[in-house]
Amino acid sequence: MLTDTLQQKARPWLHRLDNGRARLFDAERLSQAEQTPYDTLFDDGLVKLRYYPPLQEKAIPLSDGTVMPVSEHTQRTPLVLVAPLAVNMLIYDLFPQRSLVRYLRARGFELYMVDWGRPGKYHNHLSLSSYFADYLPKMLVQVRQHSGQQQLSLHGWSFGGLFSLCYTALGNDPDIRNLVLVGTPCDYHRNGALGAQYRRLSRQAKWIRSNTGLRIHDVPARLLRSPGWMNSLAFKLTNPVGSLQGYMNLVRNLHDREFVAAHATNGAFLDDMVAYPGGVIQDIVRYLWTDNVVAHGQLPMASSEGNLSRVTANILNITGGADPIVTRDCSLAMDTLVRSKDKTYLTIDGGHMGILGSSAAQTQSWGRIAEWLIERD
Repeated sequence: MLTDTLQQKARPWLHRLDNGRARLFDAERLSQAEQTPYDTLFDDGLVKLRYYPPLQEKAIPLSDGTVMPVSEHTQRTPLVLVAPLAVNMLIYDLFPQRSLVRYLRARGFELYMVDWGRPGKYHNHLSLSSYFADYLPKMLVQVRQHSGQQQLSLHGWSFGGLFSLCYTALGNDPDIRNLVLVGTPCDYHRNGALGAQYRRLSRQAKWIRSNTGLRIHDVPARLLRSPGWMNSLAFKLTNPVGSLQGYMNLVRNLHDREFVAAHATNGAFLDDMVAYPGGVIQDIVRYLWTDNVVAHGQLPMASSEGNLSRVTANILNITGGADPIVTRDCSLAMDTLVRSKDKTYLTIDGGHMGILGSSAAQTQSWGRIAEWLIERD
């Protein structure tokens, strides 16, 4: 009898220990991310182009407990998701019931995604313009060949939004019909607390430049590479209290296997970020933080090619009310720089990650994005 009582008391703690062990050592098996099938249309060893074929389901579950029917109608204009750097692609397909790619495919969009891959030490020569002026044009050629459509819509989050905007601003592709820009930076010096730091850095860098002639591009690119673990840490430090709270909640909920699996799924994204090539860091410091060129309509590249005044595509700009990385003022600075006549602005709840893939994004912006694009199809 005593042994049975001890076993009953020990069982919940053994269950917690088992869940804790699984979270620490078997997180990949717990993760629910990236369950939506896709085909790889292009792969050069670094950059990949994905295509998401029509869903086999008749309906998909959403995070609020409802079920959404899968559209039998295919939208005419293909939609290309342009990812940012430093992140893996799990954020776009994080949970089966909270997957942006599954949602958009269910709304009838012919859906593609540009995955920038995992740059290694041999990719430190890559610059910001390598992505929006070299790689992105090649990817869109592939999309057009596969879809048979010339007009395209681009959906860019963070740097993916900047790449989409800069690509369009090159003025070489008049068939970009719509731009969905989510947390997209423009005026780095109007970026809240971070903007104050950028302005201080700008003054210091310009003083060094004028008095010594030294520029950030004189530093070897290999020395400036930012590894993935550093990017993960930097992202978490934008909200250190929230990051710590997440681990405290995990400890409190070790009895709940579903909670542990959800934590592992989020961790699969947050704990596995991707490196920035050294050349990208050079461009960020010079063109974005120091010279703040995009705020003046220019593109972050060595040549003077392109200008935001060449952008005429319809724009849906989505910002986060609690986004410390790209504030509303920073992003909406593009309003007077582009020549688009059709411009829509939406601010939703959430931080930089939340405005793309959170439950709030699903309820506040995903439907708006789909309807906005369908109205312009």
